[in-house]
Amino acid sequence: MTAFEEIRLDVAEGVATITLHRPDRLNAFTTTMARELVAAFDATDADEDVRVVLMTGAGRGFCAGADLGRGGRTFDATDERRVAERADFGTVDGVPRDGGGIVSLRIAASRKPVIVAVNGPAVGVGVTMTLPADIRIAAESARFGFVFARRGLVPEAASSWFLPRVVGISQAMEWVATGRVFDASEALAGGLVSRVVPDAELLPTARGIAAEIAANTSAVSVALSRQMLWSMLGASTPWEAHRIDSNAIFRLGQGPDAAEGVTAFLEKRPPAFPGRVADHLDVVPAWPTRPEDMP
Repeated sequence: MTAFEEIRLDVAEGVATITLHRPDRLNAFTTTMARELVAAFDATDADEDVRVVLMTGAGRGFCAGADLGRGGRTFDATDERRVAERADFGTVDGVPRDGGGIVSLRIAASRKPVIVAVNGPAVGVGVTMTLPADIRIAAESARFGFVFARRGLVPEAASSWFLPRVVGISQAMEWVATGRVFDASEALAGGLVSRVVPDAELLPTARGIAAEIAANTSAVSVALSRQMLWSMLGASTPWEAHRIDSNAIFRLGQGPDAAEGVTAFLEKRPPAFPGRVADHLDVVPAWPTRPEDMP
């Protein structure tokens, strides 16, 4: 497994745990962390033994946002140091690509479901990069903030697409326009997280959901379902879903996982699905669709 500096990647019993690991800086986001997160998701996609990806943070927080160590020039993309360290990020429409967006789009493209366990603060990119995850669970101590307007910026990490779809436009605008930090109960009420649990129960709860997925479901079914549900958020009519559903049911219905799922149910035993995600990538269209002008 690849050695990382600012994250940790551990795989056990079908669950890959990615831990942001700069605890002395509340896991503040850096270029190195961005690059390593992309590499970690490349690794989990390539590993057929990984069924679920779980993200969390080391220490007292999930991610306090961008590392502000450069002071007022932190976000200046013309800064020579920043240009040098992000040379491999490339450009979009002639300007440097946003590092948070590179990470969030990679998470969005994951072939495995993604669960985020938010411990402590998740602010700025620390919250926007969680939006492409499928399930977000918060500890009671978690705090969230879309603080960009208070820093003279706008939301990044493609969150102007994700956030209104996750929580609705009115709630999204309230949080973005005020830029205030809010607690886990407000995140739950607003639909940003699906549940709030005591701090000591956060990782056991997240791992319990991951284990349920890994033990009981077809990896192929979950991977394709993830692509279908997210891609249909932008569909203009349910006929688009019907077209994709019909093809997927036609293809999978002939396959070994469907036969095993039914047989295991009838025989009242746990299923042992043989299908490989890598062998079924053409069943539904890839999502997010990469623009033709992006390498």
